[in-house]
Amino acid sequence: MAVTAAARKLLVGGEWIETGEWQEVRSPYSGDAVGRVPRAGAAETRQAIDAAEAAMAEPMPAHKRAEILVRVAGALGRRHDEVARLISDEAGKPMKAARVEAKRAMSTYTFAAVEARKLTGEMIPMDASQAGEGKLAFTLRRPVGIVGAISPFNFPLNLVAHKIAPALAAGCAVVLKPAGQTPLSALLLAELEDEAGLPPGWLNVLVGPSSEIGDVLVEDERVRAITFTGSGDVGWKLSERAPRKRVSLELGNSTPLVLEADGDVGAAARAVAQHGFAFAGQSCISIQRVYAHQNVYDDFVGQLVPLVEQLVLGDPSDEDTDVGPVIDEEARDRILDWIEEARRAGAEILTGGRLEGELIRPTVIAEPAAELKVSCEEVFGPVVTVSRYRTLDEAIKLANSTQYGLQAGIFTASIRTAMRAAAELQFGGVTVNEAPTFRADQMPYGGVKASGNTREGPAYAVRELTEERVVVIDL
Repeated sequence: MAVTAAARKLLVGGEWIETGEWQEVRSPYSGDAVGRVPRAGAAETRQAIDAAEAAMAEPMPAHKRAEILVRVAGALGRRHDEVARLISDEAGKPMKAARVEAKRAMSTYTFAAVEARKLTGEMIPMDASQAGEGKLAFTLRRPVGIVGAISPFNFPLNLVAHKIAPALAAGCAVVLKPAGQTPLSALLLAELEDEAGLPPGWLNVLVGPSSEIGDVLVEDERVRAITFTGSGDVGWKLSERAPRKRVSLELGNSTPLVLEADGDVGAAARAVAQHGFAFAGQSCISIQRVYAHQNVYDDFVGQLVPLVEQLVLGDPSDEDTDVGPVIDEEARDRILDWIEEARRAGAEILTGGRLEGELIRPTVIAEPAAELKVSCEEVFGPVVTVSRYRTLDEAIKLANSTQYGLQAGIFTASIRTAMRAAAELQFGGVTVNEAPTFRADQMPYGGVKASGNTREGPAYAVRELTEERVVVIDL
């Protein structure tokens, strides 16, 4: 059962505000309203930037920033069930996955608190050159300034945490625009920040159209950095429009997994069944393309299909559900169109490929042509393709054949093969004998090529949101 629909206000300058206009948040599963939020625009965005500027005029010491982040992590732990339920209600995420996300957000805040306490520069060996004799030099890490943060619907709590927590750890005030489909988790997180003692203006949360909020974040020179997770088209346009800002992009992927002839077929099949369909495939590192060596292809497919057919499709609030809805009807129709395109082109639908009620059955497609959308674009739905290959050269070429480069994986018993894959797969991360959907929140996470230009994870995001200042002292 969904929570009773409740109104949540926006946070600007430490005040919870209404704007006179409201937008409803609806369950992707039932269509019922699970909440409503005020609709903000350009005027509220300017107010939020004013508040952030005033906040940064009185810097917070590192220990205070760290203490606030630790208190938020503790609050997430105490209210874990409530937080997970809210994620499930507004995103349609199965409860078992929503609980994982809630725990991960705790981890994100905890690691960000560590970074706040150890944020420092480095010594420079000045007497290594004749010019430096008699001088002492070191660097300081200073906050880059106000951060404009834009987060997506698919991880409405933890990807917001990856925006807010490192920015606060770095000493930067934030103006956050969460996804309009899933703003409730972000606003709950803002409440926890407020309760943890975050001073006014350090976090401001606005919900509304990108054409108004995003435009102000891009155009206002006081916003020194923008951190964006979402579609490639939007992200790269942001970067083009803001050449003088730091624009950190975490974008899409068409995630490949290579199964070598010596790899653990059963483990690979279990990984694909779990990580190709969790949250209906709506993760940028959800396994999408599997390349299995011809010697194990039939065995792999024979193990994978029954596992996929055992996945429980249904109400995300049910603790037994594995696969729920995609975010909206538009996404559902697009995914079905891509499946049908593959079917018409001669690819075999091994399982799924149809609706069960309003939900897309988990779908496995065999041997789709490389130019089909399910092969070269990001499906962002419960669809996995499987293809056979003969040589490792061929597999690496196939894995690299899209514009994307976020994460990839390989299953193999050979360390030589694993290290070759790590060197030649053109991705920001490569997993070995682990699903490429794996992410620990403290690790560097981000892509190359069209998948982005940054690394998340608190330690790495803090670097992105600070500037290095050199100090030279004549002794």
